[in-house]
Amino acid sequence: MTGPLTLGYSPCPNDTFIFYALVHGKINCDDIQFAPPVLEDVETLNSWALKGKLDITKLSCHALGHVLDEYCILSAGSALGRGCGPLLVSRENLELAALKKRRIAIPGRYTTAALLLQMLLPGCTELVEMRFDQIMPAILRGEVEAGVIIHESRFTYAQHNLICLQDLGEWWEKDSGLPIPLGAIAARRSLGGKSIGKIERAIRDSVDFAFADPDTCLGYIREHSQEMAQEVVQSHIGLYVNDFSRDLGVEGMAAIEQFLERGQAVGALPAGPANLRYA
Repeated sequence: MTGPLTLGYSPCPNDTFIFYALVHGKINCDDIQFAPPVLEDVETLNSWALKGKLDITKLSCHALGHVLDEYCILSAGSALGRGCGPLLVSRENLELAALKKRRIAIPGRYTTAALLLQMLLPGCTELVEMRFDQIMPAILRGEVEAGVIIHESRFTYAQHNLICLQDLGEWWEKDSGLPIPLGAIAARRSLGGKSIGKIERAIRDSVDFAFADPDTCLGYIREHSQEMAQEVVQSHIGLYVNDFSRDLGVEGMAAIEQFLERGQAVGALPAGPANLRYA
């Protein structure tokens, strides 16, 4: 390993909350050095992961299934939980079966939201990719009949008189009995087990710092979420940062493994290495 490691995550409050301490020198990172982080929307990070651009990256669990030859999952920093999945929304109270022939907006080809929709409604062909914050406006303009919304849109769709046709996270939880695996942190396998272990500890310590002193992180969080109301920021963190963010544990790993297996079953993912972790 030579030089600082490149690191990417999203500007969403859950990620800036998690990584604040790590990128501001608040914790001991051992001998691991990080380059200044790049903050991009998750689908950009997904596309970069497919190209192997960063050493350590946030990515959707869907995208993870495409890059396991080069990357392994870290046990810290993930976004899993219950009651926090993407929502399928529309202006009209449409039957789910009718949506297979309708235009549905998705927040990117490699997002977890897109794969959950494919699992729920296999055979959907009219999927329209767009940035996550453009989906509700597109529905309201009638450009698409429905859309899968993520992030802060979960908290604001009702204000725009949109109807939730299906909570995809709720569907996943009932069907699998496991938490919904939304996003994960992955590192290059070529970094080696020793360095990967140090990176995991640094991220876990950063999560612990944020939990212990959340107010210290707020300035950084607000810097990257200026258009969000404070209550939306707090709801976002409360929904997506939890014990799974600190350590996936057995249940978290089981959720990701089953998610990837189901993705393979519907033909959306290639067969990957047996071990998601570094080996």
